[in-house]
Order: sequence, then C-alpha cells, then structure tokens
Amino acid sequence: MLLAALCCLLWSFRTSAGHFPRACASSKSLMEKECCPAWTGDSSPCGQLSGRGACQDITLSKAPLGPQYPFTGMDDREAWPSVFYNRTCQCFGNFMGFNCGNCKFGFWGPNCTEKRLLVRRNIFDLSVPEKNKFLAYLTLAKHTISPDYVIPIGTYGQMNNGSTPMFNDINVYDLFVWMHYYVSRDTLLGGSEIWKDIDFAHEAPGFLPWHRLFLLLWEREIQKLTGDENFTIPYWDWRDAKSCDICTDEYMGGRNPANPNLLSPASFFSSWQIICTRLEEYNSRQALCDGTPEGPLLRNPGNHDKARTPRLPSSADVEFCLSLTQYESDSMDKDANFSFRNTLEGFASPLTGIADASQSSMHNALHIYMNGTMSQVQGSANDPIFLLHHAFVDSIFEQWLRRHHPLQEVYPEANAPIGHNRESYMVPFIPLYRNGDFFISSRDLGYDYSNLQDSERDIFQDYIKPFLEQASRIWPWLIGAAVVGSVLTAVLGRLTSLLCHRKRKQLREERQPLLMEKEDYHSLLYQTHV
Repeated sequence: MLLAALCCLLWSFRTSAGHFPRACASSKSLMEKECCPAWTGDSSPCGQLSGRGACQDITLSKAPLGPQYPFTGMDDREAWPSVFYNRTCQCFGNFMGFNCGNCKFGFWGPNCTEKRLLVRRNIFDLSVPEKNKFLAYLTLAKHTISPDYVIPIGTYGQMNNGSTPMFNDINVYDLFVWMHYYVSRDTLLGGSEIWKDIDFAHEAPGFLPWHRLFLLLWEREIQKLTGDENFTIPYWDWRDAKSCDICTDEYMGGRNPANPNLLSPASFFSSWQIICTRLEEYNSRQALCDGTPEGPLLRNPGNHDKARTPRLPSSADVEFCLSLTQYESDSMDKDANFSFRNTLEGFASPLTGIADASQSSMHNALHIYMNGTMSQVQGSANDPIFLLHHAFVDSIFEQWLRRHHPLQEVYPEANAPIGHNRESYMVPFIPLYRNGDFFISSRDLGYDYSNLQDSERDIFQDYIKPFLEQASRIWPWLIGAAVVGSVLTAVLGRLTSLLCHRKRKQLREERQPLLMEKEDYHSLLYQTHV
C-alpha cells in the first residue's frame, strides 16, 4: 500500500534522459544532421542567448582503432554520432544536456554554480521507508513515458538516410534498457550476415567509464522524475555472499514457488515486462529492438553453470583486482592479462590476472549467477538488480582510482577496440560524452560511496587518530620543553653577546701598541731626516 501511495503521489512528475532527443527525431534534423534544440529558458538553440552553449560542429577522434572490427561504414555507431548528426550543442561552463538545460554532474542550482556531493549507500543500510521509496521510484520509471527522448527502431539506411524517421516512444526505465541493448548489439551487415565481435561498452577499456555514465544519467533521471534531488542508487555489496540475499520480496523479488524461473507474485517486479532480449530474432530480420514487451522478468539465482562460475566473488578477489597497477594491457580486450579492467569485468582470473575464456568471474559472475534475464548481455538491464550490481562495481573502480591516482593519460588514447579510445564519444548518448571524461574520481562527478567514506574513516581511526592522541598526552611536556628551550636560547644568546662584546674590546686594546709603535717609527724617521 505504501509503495502504491508513493507511486500515485509521484505520478505528476514527468521527465527523461538518454538517447535520441525527441526534438531531433524529425526528418529535417536527420537530413541536416543537426541536433541543437532550444533551451526553454530563452527559446534559443542550446541556450545561446543566456550563454549556456552553442550549436557547433562535432570534432571526432582520429586515433587509430584496434583490429577487432574490420569494417567501415557498416554500423550506425561508428564514429558516433556522425551517421545521424554532425552538429550538436556544445555547452559552456557547468551546463550540460542536449540543449544545455541541465547542470554538469556535481553541480546544482539555477545557474549550476552550487557544488554538492551525494552518497550512494548499501541497500541494507536504507531504512524501510527509504527502501520502499527506491522501489516506488523504479515502478514509477517503468510506467512513465519519456517526454524528451525516443528510440530508433530502424537503422539510418532503413530510414532512407533520415527522410523517413523511424522512432518509438518508451518509458524512462526501458529507455536505459534499450541503450544497454543498443550499445552491445551485433552489427547488421545485410542479408543474413552479422558481426558479433563488437561491443561499445564491454570487453574493452570503456567498460567502467560507460557504466559509470549510465548510472549517473539514470540517477539524474530519477531525481528529475520524482523531484527528489538527493536520490542516489543504492549498491549491493556481494563480496563473500553465499546466496542472493537481495532476492527477497522485501527487496528485489523472491522466487516464485510454482516456477523457480519467475519472481514471486508478491514482488512488484513480477508484473514487469522485459524488452530487447530476442537478439537472434532481430539479427535474422536485420532489425533493431523496438521496445515491444517480450514476457516476464526471469531469474533463478544459483541454478547456473557452476563449472563456469563456481562461486560469487570474495573479498580476496576484490583486493587482488585492486592490487593490479595497470588499468589496461595487451590487446585491450577480453584477452588482456594483468589488466584491472579485464579482471574486474570478469574475463581474467581474480587469482592470477590471466585471461581465462572458460571462466566468468567478478562482474560477469553475478550476471551468470542470476541465471535469467540478467545473464544475457543485451537484455541484462531489464533486471533492476543490474543497477545495484553495477553501482558496487563502480565503487570498486572508484577505490582503484583512489589507490593508484592514475593520470587521465593512463586511459588508452589509441588502438583500443572501436568506441573505446580515450577521446571516442560513448554510444549511444546525446549529449556527447568521451570515455576519458569519466576516468576521474567520483567526487569530481558529485558522488561518493558510503563504504569508501567508512574506509577513509578507518584509516583515520587506525593511524592518524592514535598518533594525535599520543601527541596530546605528551603535549604538556612539549610545551614545557619549548619554554625551557626558549629560556636557554635567550640565556645563551645573552652570554654570546657579552662574550662577543668583551672580545671586541680586547681586540681594540691589543691593537693600540701597534699603532703607537707605528707613530714612534714615523717620529724616528722624522728625527733622522732632521
């Protein structure tokens, strides 16, 4: 009842964020290749009259790509977003958004001048009202059509190069599900041909920055949708878990007693319909996911392939990942060895750092363990556990950044798989964001994690505080020693001054006879001359 009441209360708020702005989905925008909508505050493109931004040509990275994708001009996502647009809003200062109507992450207020830091918390640390509010927000997002964004249901070629737009409405939650599908879908080569070895958000350096941005945008959308400016995504700390302890009706949905592959009827999520999971069907039709419902959410945690994923990740696994000093290495894909990114993503062993195609560990282990909708890459974001899982993965990424303090140049500038170079724009986001823009501390993006704050407090408690306490105990002695030292310094200074004075006087007296002798000598000479 409480969740239902919250949903009704919040129903009046409408917003969205994500992929193709509705204002840029017309044939005029597509054929002119320009996406520079007006900001409602002054009705000028990109809020130019208010100094928020300007409509400018897109500058694409010319850095060479890795060899994984051998084609050119076959995929709308190549050189994103130039197939659709080559002019977009370039926002100034702290402004952001497809029309520069929002603030950059970490800033707030009408002029985006107020800095703030929000904290993502462990879902088990939320109070019952806080947890119920989070579940209500998820439900609201699932039932609110995005007023600002639409999804393309055909390629640019199928749209006759923009003259015949093909777009559908979509709800706020499924907008992000669709984005995760679109960024990782196969390339349609025509006829019945496809290319599977391509992914703009996984198996390469951009994995962590891309999902970091994904969560930030999702979080921002919920804040706008609900009017709750302090909302943050909770995380699930799955280290050393023996089972899915959030898979209960109190949290993310328990098991259906009649069918273990479905969720309990008592869970809000049991009525959810999933989208974008029938990849083989789309490929056979050379089509894109159009957002059509495809059935209920599936989840059967623990009844997975245990040969591939024997257990959930441990604290020791996480610590090994954090000990790896290289963010990326070798081929910069799922075969990379001793790569922090590849080990955390789950393609390399958390015991050795060596890539192992027969195992799925770390991040991948959780997806496999859920044994359902979340286990398929393209459709995995249908399961709301996806958000909690990736929030914790992001916290590990953040911990690595704080431990090793890498310069932005550590992120590969060139030769990464397509879409993953440092200056590449991330698919399929409009406005545009580069991979390297999110290879920075979360605190520079306006958020932190409660477990990382706790660990910093632990360092203070374990090391700095004892030192200060010891110093406070000897503080009176230090003051006394300082006083005595000052007195001794003064006394020694006075004695030194007196000694120096006597010495100078003695020197003057010793020099006097020599002067007399010299005068006598001159007198003697005078007398001689006489």
